[in-house]
Amino acid sequence: MMAHRLLVRRIWTLSVKDLRCLPASTSSFSTSMRSSTTPLSFISPKRTLPRSLPHTSRREVSFNVQDHEDFTERVINSDLPVLIDFHAQWCGPCKILGPRLEKAVAKQKGKVAMAKVDIDDHTDLAIEYGVSAVPTVIAMRGGDVIDQFVGIKDDEALDSFVSKLVGQ
Repeated sequence: MMAHRLLVRRIWTLSVKDLRCLPASTSSFSTSMRSSTTPLSFISPKRTLPRSLPHTSRREVSFNVQDHEDFTERVINSDLPVLIDFHAQWCGPCKILGPRLEKAVAKQKGKVAMAKVDIDDHTDLAIEYGVSAVPTVIAMRGGDVIDQFVGIKDDEALDSFVSKLVGQ
């Protein structure tokens, strides 16, 4: 009985990370797992929405910049105006401003995107855009910097800043 519990506990705690550690030659399953970017659940079935709720695809309000190439592709070359939030994990004001910015961007219903850049991970981008303090927010349209501010603003000022970027 004890062995059964240990086996169940091990299966329960098995994660994609554990599977990525398997040698590629053990099976094609581990190879396919290595390329997967979505977490997998081995125990619970796939959940679906009840029939009474319509399923609508929602465009992401914000995204984290992965590297300089990702920044160029998703920010500089974006068809939409982009709000860039330069922040840091250790920054208290950044933690307050981030959700407020996302809310202001969400009100525009897909007319503007928001890129989040962690200055500790992407120091090169912070230097390139002259970020000397966080939070710094830069508004960009067509690859050109339109406006920017440093520090926290209230919700009304954020809405006004985002609306100006969109052109309303």
